Amino acid sequence: MPRPTSDVQAFEAHATDADLDDLRARLVAARLPEAETVHRAASGRRRWEQGVPLADLIEVVHYWRTEYNWRSFEARLNRIGQFRTTIDGLGIHFLHRRSARADATPLVLTHGWPGSIAEFIDVVDELADPKDVDAPAFHVVVPSLPGFGYSDRPATTGWGTEKIAAAWVELMERLGYTEFLAHGGDWGGNITTVLGGRFPARVLGIHTLFAEAPPGLTTDGLTAAERTWAEQTSDFWRHRAAYAKQQATRPQTIGYSLVDSPVGLLAWILDKFAEWSDTENSPFETISRDRILDDVTLYWLTRTGASAARIYYESHNSLDPELRVDVPSAITMYPRDIEKCPRPWAQERYRRIVRWRSPETGGHFPSLEVPEYFVKDLREGLAAVLAAAR
Repeated sequence: MPRPTSDVQAFEAHATDADLDDLRARLVAARLPEAETVHRAASGRRRWEQGVPLADLIEVVHYWRTEYNWRSFEARLNRIGQFRTTIDGLGIHFLHRRSARADATPLVLTHGWPGSIAEFIDVVDELADPKDVDAPAFHVVVPSLPGFGYSDRPATTGWGTEKIAAAWVELMERLGYTEFLAHGGDWGGNITTVLGGRFPARVLGIHTLFAEAPPGLTTDGLTAAERTWAEQTSDFWRHRAAYAKQQATRPQTIGYSLVDSPVGLLAWILDKFAEWSDTENSPFETISRDRILDDVTLYWLTRTGASAARIYYESHNSLDPELRVDVPSAITMYPRDIEKCPRPWAQERYRRIVRWRSPETGGHFPSLEVPEYFVKDLREGLAAVLAAAR
């Protein structure tokens, strides 16, 4: 395998003590609104009907200020291996964990919003060097999207999903990976779809949690369960997608709050972890406070609340309706995800679906909610893809 090029430079995360002190001071000085006015029940999803409940926010803010350890997360990132390279004038940050296995296959994992590379740090090692010698192994690459984390913040328009996918191909080539697999959910799923559709000579196949059908399909011929999926997705975009419309039309306006107020940033992101996870009362039923705060603190310290929101401005509803994916594809639809595409619809875009799964549990963040199942499903899906590709 070719050696990585000299354009790739090692990187270490290290926030200044001054930035961490400033964060704690801002948390102490936070001005909070009064409590929500509806459904103040002891438990249940209806507590979140107006957004993050005040009592929950106060508890998380207190933990963030007094117990959360950012240095531990930094150390984990540095142990995995961090790098940066410049593509089309923009600095791109990524994790890179090479497997010790000679038969490992290169794999790029792409996160979405409000996620980050924090979504994958608990699964990278097991994907690279599985304890089970019969399980497939991967050389794992986890880029930070442009405007997210330690990647640069674009100073001009144009960094939409098509350009990002092309940048990932260039990134993998610089690492010596002329052919590779791709996985993603949310925006990462969109980018993974573009990778499979635009670069079939480079992408061996894909595994995605996001399958977007071409427009104009009808519900004729769908099963009752598939019709329910279509109705739930439509309901989400009609009634629960104000965040996306805000970020797609006025990312700069919300960006001031996200960059200036850590509590505002926390509430904006925590609301999505709560609504999009497979839980009944709190996202912390399945995801630790530390992992969510790793994600939020990464946004805070890198001042990327506004720049990350702009991916919606660049790419919302922009997936080419004519794009078709002919490489082998494995698709998993978790039950509490916000978008679930019926398989007959998905097959209109993804022409070689070699594996389709609908687990019984899990939501929008399965690598955090159900990490063991996520790894197993990803391995099996990519094994099916590789078997079909070779």
